[in-house]
Formats: sequence, C-alpha cells, structure tokens
Amino acid sequence: MSTRPQPRATYRLQLHSDFDFADATAVLDHLVELGVSHVYLSPIGTASEGSTHGYDWLPPPAVAPALGGLDGFRELRAAATARGLGLIIDIVPNHTGVADALANPWFADLLRHGRDSEFATYFDVDFTDDNGVDGKIALPVVAADGDLSPLEIDDDGDLRYYDHAFPVAPGTGDGTAAQVHDRQHYRLVPWNSGLIGYRRFFTVNELAGLRQEVPEVYDATHGWLRDLLDADLVDGLRVDHPDGLWDPQDYLRRLRSDVGDDRLIYIEKILGPDEPLEPTLPVEGTTGYDQMRVIDALFVAPSGVMQLTELHERVTGETGDGRWIESAEHQRKLTTLRESFPTELRRLVRAVLDADPSADRADIAAACGELIAALGVYRADYPSLRPRLLAVATRIADETPELAAALDLIVRATAIPGAATSRLAQTCGAVTAKSVEDSLFYRTARLVSAQEVGADPANPVLSIREFHQHNTERAERWPLAMTASSTHDTKRGEDVRARIAVLSQVPDRWSRLVETVWRDTEIPDDFTCYFLLQNIFGVWPPDGKVTDELRHRLVEYARKATREAGLRTTWTEVDEGFETAVQTWIDQVTTGSVATAITELVRRVTSAWEQEALARKAIAILAPGVPDIYQGTEWWEDSLVDPDNRRPVDFGRSLDHPKSQLVQSALRTRAAHPDAFGATGSYRGLDADGPASDHVIAFLRGTADAADVVTITARYTHSLDPASAAATTIELPAGSRWRDVRTGVVYTGAVDLATARQTHPVAILVQA
Repeated sequence: MSTRPQPRATYRLQLHSDFDFADATAVLDHLVELGVSHVYLSPIGTASEGSTHGYDWLPPPAVAPALGGLDGFRELRAAATARGLGLIIDIVPNHTGVADALANPWFADLLRHGRDSEFATYFDVDFTDDNGVDGKIALPVVAADGDLSPLEIDDDGDLRYYDHAFPVAPGTGDGTAAQVHDRQHYRLVPWNSGLIGYRRFFTVNELAGLRQEVPEVYDATHGWLRDLLDADLVDGLRVDHPDGLWDPQDYLRRLRSDVGDDRLIYIEKILGPDEPLEPTLPVEGTTGYDQMRVIDALFVAPSGVMQLTELHERVTGETGDGRWIESAEHQRKLTTLRESFPTELRRLVRAVLDADPSADRADIAAACGELIAALGVYRADYPSLRPRLLAVATRIADETPELAAALDLIVRATAIPGAATSRLAQTCGAVTAKSVEDSLFYRTARLVSAQEVGADPANPVLSIREFHQHNTERAERWPLAMTASSTHDTKRGEDVRARIAVLSQVPDRWSRLVETVWRDTEIPDDFTCYFLLQNIFGVWPPDGKVTDELRHRLVEYARKATREAGLRTTWTEVDEGFETAVQTWIDQVTTGSVATAITELVRRVTSAWEQEALARKAIAILAPGVPDIYQGTEWWEDSLVDPDNRRPVDFGRSLDHPKSQLVQSALRTRAAHPDAFGATGSYRGLDADGPASDHVIAFLRGTADAADVVTITARYTHSLDPASAAATTIELPAGSRWRDVRTGVVYTGAVDLATARQTHPVAILVQA
C-alpha cells in the first residue's frame, strides 16, 4: 500500500548563485505562514557557469557548489523538516549542458575520441556515413559562409573558433588549425547548414540529449539522486521533459523503483486539450498545465471571443480563430520540421526504412511530416494514444492517397518499441514545442492570455458543465496531480493572463482603445503592435505610472516576442530598424494621451480583474489537485515570459494583501480537511438557479462519507449585475449549517450569489 505523502501545496523557488540554499532557508518561515506543505526547488545540480536556471547541468552530477553544495542542501533539509516542510527537487534526465564543450567532461571526451569514447553511448549521436559530414559529429557553430579561417590552436592545445573551444584527439595536434580540424572526430559546420551530430533539447544546440535507455547512462546520471534518497534528503521529484526520452514509460518505471513508493513523482508533461495522461505511468500526475488551461478557459466570455475574432481580422487581416490556428499550426510544424529538424527527420526516415529498405525515402519523409503535423500531441507512443496515431494515419491516407503506402509502413514500423517508434515520438515532441509554444503563439493575437503552454487558443472557452465534469474525473483519476497557475515557463503570469482575459468581457471598449492607439502612434507593424498591446495592457500599473524599469521590461519582452515570431526579425537575422521602431512605439504607448487611455480602461476593469484573479487562485487551491504556488504569486504579480518571470522576489512584503490572505485561508481549509483534498477526496459541482447562474462557480469537496468544504465564486464579473446576483441561489448540501471561514457567517439550505460574495469575491464554507 502506498505511503506517499499527500501534499497540501507546493511552493516553487528558483535557485541560482544569487538565491541559494541559505536564501531558501531564510524564507521557510514565510512559507510556513503561508500554509504550504512542500518546498519545490528548481534544479540543484552543478550547472554551467553563470546559469540562472540549472537546466544546463554538467557531469558528473552533484549538488551545485554555487548553491551551497551538499552541506548547504542538508542544512536546508534540516530547517525545512524542523518546520514540517517537505522538499521536492527538479531533475533533468533528458539533456546536459554543452555550451562550453570543455566544461562538460562527458561531451569533451566524446569529441576527443569519437565513437571510441567511453561516453559515446551516453549521447544520441549520428555516426552513420551518410550523416552529412562523413560519419563525424557535426557541430553547427560556424558563420553562415562556412569560413573556418578564424580557427586557431590556443595555448592549451585546443581548437578555438572565437569563443568556442574544442578538444583535440591525441596525436592530432600538429600543423595548422585547419589541418588539425580535419583530423578530428567532429566537424565544425555553419549554424544554418541543417546539420548537427547529436539529439538536442528541442533546437537548443547547447543542450545535448542523453540516452537514458542505456542502463549505464541511467546509473551515471542517477547515482547522486540515489544518494540523496538514501540519505532521506528529498520527498519527491519533478521530472523535466520526460517526453524527450527514448522511452519515458520505461524510464519512469525505473525511477519509481529507485524512488520507492513513499515519495512523490511529478512529470512536466504538456497534454493536448483532448489528450489523457497515460494511466499506467507510475506518477502522481503532471506539473499542472492541463489544469491551468481549464481554469483559464473558464473565465473567457464566449460572446467576447466572437468580437475579438472580428477585431483581430480587422487589425491583422487574419481571424486568428480555431480554423485559422489549426491550419497555421499544421503549416508551422511542416516548416519547422524542414528548417529546424532536418537531421532528426533523416534519422527518423532511416529508422522507418529499416522495416522495408525498398520503400520510397521521399514518401516516408513526407508521410512522417504529415503525421507529426496532424497528431496534436507531443508524442503518441503511449498505449492509450496508439488509436489516435492509427486514426490520424488513416485520415491522412484517405486525403492523400499517394502517401498511403508510406503511412502503412510507418504504422507497422511503430507497432512495437524500437528506433522508428521512439524517433517518431521524440521528433514529434520537439517539432510541436518549437512550432506551437515557441512560434505560433507569437504569431497570432486573438486573445493572448489563451496562448499559453498547454493551452488551447483555438477553443479558449469552457462551460460550467465542462468544468465540473473535468474536475470530477480529475478527482477520481489524478487527485494528487499538480495545479499550475504560474511557472518559470509560462508566457505570462497568472494575474497578467487574468487581466487580459477580461478583454473578452469588454470587447467594445477594447476596440475603441485599439482605434486610439492606431490613430495616435506610429505603428511599425499591425500584428506586432496588436500582440504587444495586449501584453502591455496585462502588465499596466493600476495607477498608470509607467516606470523606466517597466518600460525597459516591455522593450526586452518585445525583442524576444518579435524574434520568436520570426515575422519581421529573428534571433539570427536581426532587423535593427524594425526593432528600433517597435521600441519607439512602446515609448509612445507608455506616455501621453495614449497612456492615459490605457490607464482608463485598466481602471474600468480593475474590480473585475481582482475578483477573477482571486477566484482563479481559489480554484487552483481548492479544486482537485495539489496547488503549486510560484514564487511571489501570493501577491499581485506582473510577470511576462522568462527571464522576466525569474526576477528577484521581495519576500519581506506583508501578507496583509487580498491574494495572500486568500491563499492562507484556502490552505488552512485544506489543512483542516486533508481527506477531502487527498487521494480519496471527492468533487461535486453545485447547481445555481437564477438569472446569473452562468456566472456562478460553486463546488463541494469531501469524501464518500461527508461533505466538508463548499467554494463559491463568480466569473464574468464585469457584467455581473447585483440584482441578478441577489436573485441567483446556490443549493448547499442538505442537513448541515455552513460557515464562511473568513466572515463567520452561517448559511443553511441555500445562499444567493450576492450574499455569499458580499465581503470577499470567494466564499469558502465549512460545516458549522
């Protein structure tokens, strides 16, 4: 029988050299006061010099000296235990940092000795003769013109190309730099050649994929973790990007065996809107993007989305609706596969052809592309998703008969575990991430709050009925899965998304503001400015005072967003004139009469925004799942995409704040009713009757034997008429008196929406 803990809530801390184990220890009392049960740490392993996130860890794996080392971690553990707090750490099995090849001893040895390296099996390297560089390891670091004349041999005997240094094989260091280069097991190639010798994390050349399917690699990368577990220093793990692995199911089974049955495992898994989490995985659940999508969609008004679609088309020339997104996503995936993953595609095609060498290579490549573009999930080799792959293959074959034979071969080749199955899955995940979250979501702007990791901008709304059905199933299947609101990977923080979503309730006022901005500023590009304007609105200070710091943050965000979009400027081909024009536009928007107009709209929606930001937070804490509170989000937050969302947090702020107080009340309620919110807890939506029934969000948490906690809040609050709220009642579970934990007021039988929310936007009721 499982003896795993049932967390009340996790609190995510981002560790780096300026916020280490000692700094984390210093905020533990704050976390206790807040009411969480587990401290949830970003990666703690030794990372590349200057790393601000830890996902670029370096071998041999060990607790990072820059964070305080093993002794510092022990002290943090002891301090947390003394306060009744558990520890969850973030592990990174998929990749290791290779930005500085010489700083990674495993990768350096691979480059020095090639296929004879003792670490050759650690990395997913393409050593085949037809890999584009005659069986060597392609390293795409050279300028586009391929000029190797800057190559030199440095004082340490290493090959150097500007800031990049590479090891030299024994006995090959004589002669010119070019001659030495020609003798190596690797070849430096242009960055845009489409050649790379190893599997990466997505398209990040500086993160090289590891082969966890090889037992010696698993042991080498998890020995330090076993030591931490044996010393009882951690209570759970967050596994970064298991979908990148050869066989995530097998990996997670081995990990569970190491971790045991009394510790938690969460996986960073992005689920499609209609994708279930594989039920056989030995985990507590995902890190919660799926629940975040549901909560966000609940607060988007369908009627407003229709008007925003029309406005988006008027401004940008495209509707940005579901049909457009589906078509654009399909095309982006095909383009991304062709431009960013040609090496991965060649290896995938080669694996499929092993099942029938006589098949047409071009047809196999085209069929793989169409499958990847149409699957709609990161990877479809989980048992529960096999029918999806078959159905999609059948549909494509019906629509494109000339690919039928190739699709049939792919289906047969992926029917059993092996190279074809895993390479299709790994390539699909990488292409999906780069095409959707890192590209398409920067190329459309119907409602940017719905353009979030794991979200569904094609269908950004959710009915009350669907919400209750989803949570009923979640309570039964994944009661201890995390619920994310903000993370280090979200494109916008929870309160920023909440405010932008309110635009669906005021589309006419938003349209008038857009007209003002377009009339009174110099627009360098219609789409770019419309996209940015929503984000600017999302972080706009309620008092209208735009500081130089905020203006700088907006300029930095605009630079990243426009380069990710790749429409007018890119990371590799920067259009300085366009980027300067965007910065000038931001200066115009954040000053003068235009700034006054933005402040006025922000002022008009502030009440609705605050109510709904609090409602979202309450649902995240009290609906099924384990709430994950990202650092600083117990107060209002205005974060945009990383690195903006990793700014230092002032933990000295008062908890006398509407959001902090709500978090404390909700977590105290969870603590007082652990069974209702644990693995055996139940969920039931409560009906509302009256003119404002579609505004009502009300649900019951309890167990099979008892009804323990009722939560009542509202959505679409900008248009919530007081009289309608007063005329709308929520039936409370019969036979009990219900006390509001914050006001002490007791209700029996039923309560109207206005009365329940008279003092606070969220009513939390327990049996009196």
